[in-house]
Amino acid sequence: MDTTDGTHGTHGTPYIVSDVMTHTVVAIGRGAPFKQIVATLEQWRISALPVLEGEGRVVGVVSEADLLPKEEYRGAQPSRLEALRRPAELARVGAVTAGELMTSPAVCVHARATLAEAARIMARGRVKRLPVVDLQGLLVGVVSRGDLLKVFLRPDEDIAAEVRRKALDPLFPAEAGEDGPVAVSVVDGVVVFGGRIRDTSLVPVAARLARAVEGVVDVTFDLDRPAAADRHLPPVVGPMS
Repeated sequence: MDTTDGTHGTHGTPYIVSDVMTHTVVAIGRGAPFKQIVATLEQWRISALPVLEGEGRVVGVVSEADLLPKEEYRGAQPSRLEALRRPAELARVGAVTAGELMTSPAVCVHARATLAEAARIMARGRVKRLPVVDLQGLLVGVVSRGDLLKVFLRPDEDIAAEVRRKALDPLFPAEAGEDGPVAVSVVDGVVVFGGRIRDTSLVPVAARLARAVEGVVDVTFDLDRPAAADRHLPPVVGPMS
């Protein structure tokens, strides 16, 4: 994963799936038998396998969940209610090849998708791993939940540099800089805006821009309140002491 200057590549573009995915992919064909599938999952310590045909087009995925009905209903007949509620799972009880067992179409992600897009696809599909495909739909890698979390390993100094560039400089150009009234620090991924911000309406904007930086865990503010005159507010009138 490239962390040069706190960004992907050299143009400040977001991290994408190809930056964090596993390039070495274990896959099987439609005709792979049940026992071979189980052995492959065990050998590689993974929970699912892409099923390929042709030159590498992903046509489905076989997961541990797809294999379990064969053991679940060993020596037992599903009830009529189960047959109505779980037709797809029960159809796999008699399956013996990857083509019969797989979930199809496969839930995939494009290599150029952002990590946020991949995370949303995983959440919606309730899957732990996604086959990664190129523009032609051919398998080029696999991305897991753990891969998507790699952005939180970014050095704090890289995160701080990107927050300054994307949030501090555009919003507070006259005040930006470590020696100026507004500064940014990052500790364990937590961004802290410190100093004096005259226009406090910009605080939620700064927070939103900072949270959009990959690797940010949280955003907090440690700000000096501007004087009443600076905010064009009437002075506070009280009893004379």
